[in-house]
Amino acid sequence: MMNPVLQCGSRSLSLERPVIMGILNVTPDSFSDGGRYSTLDAALRQAERMCQEGARMIDIGAESTRPGAAPVSVQEELDRLLPVVEAVAREIDIVISVDTSTPEAMAGAAALGAGFINDVRALQRPGALVAAAATSLPICLMHMQGDPSTMQRRPHYDDVFAELDAFFDERIAACVDAGIDASRLVIDPGFGFGKTLEHNVALLKGLAGFRRFGPVLAGLSRKSMLGALLGGAPVDQRLYAGLAAATISVINGASIVRVHDVKATADALVIATAVLQHGSQEK
Repeated sequence: MMNPVLQCGSRSLSLERPVIMGILNVTPDSFSDGGRYSTLDAALRQAERMCQEGARMIDIGAESTRPGAAPVSVQEELDRLLPVVEAVAREIDIVISVDTSTPEAMAGAAALGAGFINDVRALQRPGALVAAAATSLPICLMHMQGDPSTMQRRPHYDDVFAELDAFFDERIAACVDAGIDASRLVIDPGFGFGKTLEHNVALLKGLAGFRRFGPVLAGLSRKSMLGALLGGAPVDQRLYAGLAAATISVINGASIVRVHDVKATADALVIATAVLQHGSQEK
């Protein structure tokens, strides 16, 4: 049975209604907002703004995972990430998620007040399982075929749903073996991470099937699949498509949506939530 509450360090996060996770990239090269929040003051102001607009989580990332991105050193990631985590934890009453695959970043951020680990590599880096287990925090396991530098070079699946199911079965088992209770795990199918447009659309339509593993996180905000469906729309012209994708995600079972545009998404999800809560009672 899906856990309706995640214990995120000192804070409890209810999943009884959809959770908006606001994206805060403190990188110079993220695909959408790279460099905009690379100073501590700019990052803190943006976190405050997203909190006021309706985010219940802030996802802080210090290593770009856009297609073609190169990895950064551990020290560079820590230097970017930890001061922002510390400042947000001190100034804002919100669940802090860290978008990292690095064991040292997981441990350091948890010590400073982070309440959630969001790992695009599903704890597959050496030492990540042990580090994540030691934090006692909830963890999001995301599926990615390949790595950011290669993942969009002709991704192929014989059966995308069967392969993702097998991946999550294996990663959940690895987590449990490492001492991480399955109730701490959240699942992300990884839209745009080693998938074609057809794969992404199919996964969005079939999102509810992943709920058997636990709560589902969906991250489609501003992604290239939206631009492709719109005939090549650039990043700054994907807002309305992103709102549609977030709404469909929630209706199809997502508990958490990871987005850049918090206020607009919050408004859209008011409608989606009303339908989910009352639709079964209407005739």
